[in-house]
Amino acid sequence: MDTIASDKKERINLRLKSNAKHLIERAAGLEGVTISHFILSSALERAGKTVRSHEKMILNAKNSKAFLDALDAPIHFNSRLSIALEEHDKRVVSK
Repeated sequence: MDTIASDKKERINLRLKSNAKHLIERAAGLEGVTISHFILSSALERAGKTVRSHEKMILNAKNSKAFLDALDAPIHFNSRLSIALEEHDKRVVSK
């Protein structure tokens, strides 16, 4: 894994039960890697899956049409949003 590089600057500490530690040690041994490498590679794999699952949306045909129709529909701001946007324009200077 490219993410597990020799240029390590960050640290994470965790506490766990004895049986969890023994299970991780056993799994790392079976994989032939260090405990740190096993934990990091497992956590990175899970983190990647979690992020990917939250970044994509799978819709059926009906919901897909409703979503695309909503994107195509004209935007209508309510009065509170319009006031907030005007206030933003007064206060914020963009570079």
